[in-house]
Amino acid sequence: MPKSSPQASISPPPSSAPAGAPPPPAEASSCLTALSGVSGNRLRPAPPSASLAAEGCRVVEPVIVEALAVRRPDGAGSIKLVPPPTLSCDMARALSVWFDSALVPLARGALDKELASLRVGGGHECRRRNRQTQTPMSEHATGRALDIFAFQLGEERQGRLEISVEKPEGLVQTRFLDAVRQSACGAFMTALGPGSDAAHANHLHVDIQQRRTNSSRFCQ
Repeated sequence: MPKSSPQASISPPPSSAPAGAPPPPAEASSCLTALSGVSGNRLRPAPPSASLAAEGCRVVEPVIVEALAVRRPDGAGSIKLVPPPTLSCDMARALSVWFDSALVPLARGALDKELASLRVGGGHECRRRNRQTQTPMSEHATGRALDIFAFQLGEERQGRLEISVEKPEGLVQTRFLDAVRQSACGAFMTALGPGSDAAHANHLHVDIQQRRTNSSRFCQ
């Protein structure tokens, strides 16, 4: 099996903006082109919205993400996001690498099952941190964050196993979630979950907020 991720060897062809629209940044344009060219990725540009363009809440290349490609023992596969969130394309790309390089191997190793989908919320949302009135703008406001509430594993026809971030059942599920959280601390700039504060008691928050250095992380 190849060692590179599904996105690693993509050489995106040039793309063009709609007539009359300002040209997007080259990096943003290449992001959507690259992800769209990978079999198993299911995402599309988000429709125009006032909240997407509001001051302090602008999303660079917003996309609606239905599924992201991963490698399976029998070939290419994908992991669904339920319901499909609106994210920045850069956030979708970060998730795609994390899914393939960390989440799938962790699920397979800890539970001997294939990760099928994530129950998520809190993609793009024009609001401040922790929904307070005086806090800085949340990374959700720019589509660069995602909240994960549960992991669903196994075949649907055989009854999927759902692991709740808030209430894992037993030691095996708890250890799986601990490993997922540790991997998120390396894959993202921020990873917050149960125990960090009351606002994150029932989900795992990950984001790609820019910090002073690329090696700086906020992990709780």
